Amino acid sequence: MQNHPSYPVLSQLLEKYPATGGALFQVYNDLTLAQKWIDVEVLDLPACKRAAIKGKRPTPDTDRVPSICIVVPCSLSESISTSWLRAAFTSLDPLPSEIYVVITSEDTSTVYYKISQGIVKPPV
Repeated sequence: MQNHPSYPVLSQLLEKYPATGGALFQVYNDLTLAQKWIDVEVLDLPACKRAAIKGKRPTPDTDRVPSICIVVPCSLSESISTSWLRAAFTSLDPLPSEIYVVITSEDTSTVYYKISQGIVKPPV
């Protein structure tokens, strides 16, 4: 992992949160290398004992400004509670209306879940 080009960007938070480092490494590389997100930044979420990733999805429409997305990586073996999700939201400034919780597994499967604050009507 230390020889990977993304390691210098992640190293401080990988050392601070070793239990969630694998998920952070996997999701960061998925977003930057596979999905080609732009303006990617790694955030510290001490209340959740992990890091989050903030960035913008590329858009095919050059006139449309991409919106900022916040991604919180975790592994399949972790337990997630509503208090944990609340802490993730309140740790971010400004308070986002939604975050993506990304569940990773040892076989490198990655699933993104969009989580909104409160009760939100699904799009039709």
